[in-house]
Amino acid sequence: MDVTLHLAQDPQADELLGRSPLAALVGMLLDQQVPMEWAFKGPRTIADRLGTDDLDAHDIAGRNPEEFAALLSEKPAVHRYPGSMAQRIQQLCQYLVEHYDGDASAVWEGVGTGKELLARLEALPGFGKQKAQIFLALLGKQLGVHPTGWREAAGAYGEPDSFRSVADITGPDSLTKVRAHKQEMKAAAKAAKASRTTKG
Repeated sequence: MDVTLHLAQDPQADELLGRSPLAALVGMLLDQQVPMEWAFKGPRTIADRLGTDDLDAHDIAGRNPEEFAALLSEKPAVHRYPGSMAQRIQQLCQYLVEHYDGDASAVWEGVGTGKELLARLEALPGFGKQKAQIFLALLGKQLGVHPTGWREAAGAYGEPDSFRSVADITGPDSLTKVRAHKQEMKAAAKAAKASRTTKG
């Protein structure tokens, strides 16, 4: 993996995401309840605070949970919920150590089908179906991972030029389009909820 991503909109953070499979996974894990750029800047911040140039699953999995949570809680915090996210990151790293000898890229390398890859991603701690599909789309659209049927397995996120998720962000323009799509979805969900409430 050595590509240029533009998810954090920060050159150093994006450089790490583009060369580090674990950083990309951790960024995706953090991408909830905070702005996308904040989430994907997280891996770089964690690496800096650990005094390393990359994230290491063995190292993170073996750290004292309270100390690791404190590291993420330092100002500026890595996430709105640094304590629970620290726990999730350690669970993810422990899973990677147990199942893939700590090598995050082994999750997708050599996988034959998109369906199989989706199942592997869904098995990761903290990855539900939607998160797994978005990460699968990111792998396919920007990281050159193309098992048979990957677009179908990624669902709507795999569609070309769909601007639905981080998988479609390649710069400021696409970021604006993805953000607009997310706002539309939120508004639609809100409207649907309101109509249900009035009917009830």
